Amino acid sequence: MPKEQIIASLDVGSSKIRTVIALIEEEKKMPNIIGVGVAPSTGMRKGNIIDVDEAISNISAALEDAERMSGAPIHHVFVGISGNHVESFDSKGVIAISHAGSEIIEDDINRVLEAAQAVNMPSNRKILRIIPKSFSVDDQKGIKNPIGMIGVRLEVDAHIITGQSTIVKNVEKAVHQAGVDIDDMVPASLASSEAVLSRRQKELGVVVIDVGCGSTSISVFEEGATLHTASLPVGGESVTNDVAIGLRTSIDTAEKIKIEYGNTSPDEVNDRETIDLSLISKIDNQKVSKKHLAEIIQARYHEIFVMVKDELRSIGRDGMLPSGAILTGAGVKMPGCLDLAREVLGLPVQIGFPTEVEGVVDKIDDPAYATAIGLVVWGSKYEGRSYSMSSIDLKKFASNVKGWFKNLLP
Repeated sequence: MPKEQIIASLDVGSSKIRTVIALIEEEKKMPNIIGVGVAPSTGMRKGNIIDVDEAISNISAALEDAERMSGAPIHHVFVGISGNHVESFDSKGVIAISHAGSEIIEDDINRVLEAAQAVNMPSNRKILRIIPKSFSVDDQKGIKNPIGMIGVRLEVDAHIITGQSTIVKNVEKAVHQAGVDIDDMVPASLASSEAVLSRRQKELGVVVIDVGCGSTSISVFEEGATLHTASLPVGGESVTNDVAIGLRTSIDTAEKIKIEYGNTSPDEVNDRETIDLSLISKIDNQKVSKKHLAEIIQARYHEIFVMVKDELRSIGRDGMLPSGAILTGAGVKMPGCLDLAREVLGLPVQIGFPTEVEGVVDKIDDPAYATAIGLVVWGSKYEGRSYSMSSIDLKKFASNVKGWFKNLLP
């Protein structure tokens, strides 16, 4: 890597589009954030592009905002992708080691990972990531780095993340038409974990819960590897819709009162407190109960955490993660969210703020920036822990093997 390198990220969310520009210096371990840009995301809904022109305009605005702050032009970005269309499953790959000496080399790792992705999938699905969880050499299991070992059979347990082809292509098209190339497209659930988790937390066992606008992404880590990922079809937008229906207000008014007066703990709100909507809206003029607002919000957040708990139960990790749960995303800034998550999940819970970055920290000291910062960290490690299958470049694919194993070392 050159002594100085500029890396940019683009978090294409359903509510906001965020861009971060970082300076990566060889002698420093942390990315230095030099530019931050944000724009409303009016062309997206639940991770899907619903208006291409609007999406291109939103992306361009976020990029220009970050360029203006940093003084550095952006030509290529790491893109975070999320939404209900992102799905995952586990797969196994097996190959024979037949070359001289039967010593496992990098090419064998590439071959066994390619074998793991040879699965039957619908034609409209596209593999975004294949993540090696552990390897087996002959009868020896649970191996993290098999390179250099002697054996005749190599097996991998892999976690594969896919997206809907048309949605992925539409996001790629919008980014390209905004004037930048894509270095890599990374599932947002993995990116956010790069920003908020320590290596020790990943070793002990932890779940990252990213509550976005259109969906909630979860990533479970154990023994340093990705154990499970999932995307839930509920998020901050669901809360806003509930408020609009429950209080009979417009969507815009519901969003405003959710942000300004929202709470997930009705018991802490006075029964007599009301909100005069005429002061914040030209359409709505009634008075609504703050306690009723809190009850509506609590019900939806409770549902989100119950869905997360069910997901953990499905993989045998309900209440079994020593490092607990880390909450990220704009949705977790709701007052009372932390206590509700602890109560439902039965785990230690904390808000995940981006760590191990420097620069304009005051601009990014916010769980909403976890994905954008995580993409920069991901880029600085040059895809250290997994491989993109969206456009396979075998030379690049092989060169990343050493980086993946290097990042497993303590």
